[in-house]
Amino acid sequence: MENKEAFDALNEIRDMMAKSTKVLSLSGLSAIVIGALAMLAAFVAGWLLEFEGISPYLKIKLLIIGAAVLFATCALVVLLFAKRKAAQNNIPFKFDLTARKMLWYFFLPLVVGGLLSIAILFQGYYGLTSTFMLVFYGLALVNLSGYSFSNVKYLGYAELALGLIDCITVQYTLLFWTLGFGLFHIIYGVIFHLLYERKQK
Repeated sequence: MENKEAFDALNEIRDMMAKSTKVLSLSGLSAIVIGALAMLAAFVAGWLLEFEGISPYLKIKLLIIGAAVLFATCALVVLLFAKRKAAQNNIPFKFDLTARKMLWYFFLPLVVGGLLSIAILFQGYYGLTSTFMLVFYGLALVNLSGYSFSNVKYLGYAELALGLIDCITVQYTLLFWTLGFGLFHIIYGVIFHLLYERKQK
């Protein structure tokens, strides 16, 4: 009887840890907000690229700064929505070992892809920038799915496929970037919210 109680207690602790990590990792509403921010950023980037009053080198620097600001804003959005979601589910908001491993496997391909994208920008291969960003982001999402809701891998596969298509049609760089980081996020966020979060209310 004592062994069964101990086994049940271990299972309960494991379920709580898994639930806590999933709460920290994903929110449908945050994905929608991130998608909307990405679309706004794409609009600004498109205007900047067409603007003839500044040099190409300065444009690249402004795009990199803009991408860094967008990344920081999206990270803040994810953090705020994760805290909100944790509070709604009465789960402590903390970064345990599993959460730290999740962040490592997510950010490793993301940082590598970001640095590679910056490098090719300065080399003048503008058409391939979105390809690298989409492909490495897709890999990051597939990695994330092992520590989060498993269906996030489908968003990762979609980003990977879009990035590979993008490398064939390099003249539509901004369009593919907008689809991958904007529209795909919004669609996934809506589906995720309806399937998981709306049921909890």
